[in-house]
Amino acid sequence: MASTLISNNVVSNTDRSRKKKKKKIQARDQQLQQHEEDKNHNKWKSEAQQQIYSSKLLQTLSQVHLSPPPPPSATVTATRRGRAVREAADRVLAVAAKGKTRWSRAILTNRLKLKFQKKHRKQQRVVSAPGTSRSPKKPRVSVLRLKGKSLPAVQRKVRVLGRLVPGCRKQPLPVILEEATDYIAALEMQVRAMTTLANLLSGSTSSSSSSSASSSSAPPPPSPSS
Repeated sequence: MASTLISNNVVSNTDRSRKKKKKKIQARDQQLQQHEEDKNHNKWKSEAQQQIYSSKLLQTLSQVHLSPPPPPSATVTATRRGRAVREAADRVLAVAAKGKTRWSRAILTNRLKLKFQKKHRKQQRVVSAPGTSRSPKKPRVSVLRLKGKSLPAVQRKVRVLGRLVPGCRKQPLPVILEEATDYIAALEMQVRAMTTLANLLSGSTSSSSSSSASSSSAPPPPSPSS
């Protein structure tokens, strides 16, 4: 009888020690994860990171063709230029994240998918014979949309947030929140960097225009006396 009590006490003590160790490990992991999140969040707030991003963005924008052939409407030209600048800014932002997050990897892989789709469409246009017309497809009602209407409000908001953050469409809520926190901080840094670049560029263009105007309005030099 005494031996069984002693054995039960030993087992209970070992279980308690295991639970304590497990709690300590979980608390340590949470602290490390929080420290890493704070580190990443502060990284996007640093002035050095903003300068690095701004310099890389300038290099990328100098290689982007911002003046394509003139389309029939000037609005289409502005839309294409804005899209090219936005894609370049997002691509540089994903490179600055060094692929350590889901959203940065999703942006980079999406860029490769778009290139492949464009090449595939060009090949299909070449292969397809002239004069062949495809029958219009009937619009299909998505089952996911029907299910989404019947979801609770919280789950609908989580799904919307997962769609807004790249690479988080089908991820659980903790992953979405972690990625969204880092993605928002990165976007804030992007806005600050692009605002600074826009102010610098507008200042340089205004100074050059004012100097050209002053040179044109200056009186001509006096002619030499004969």
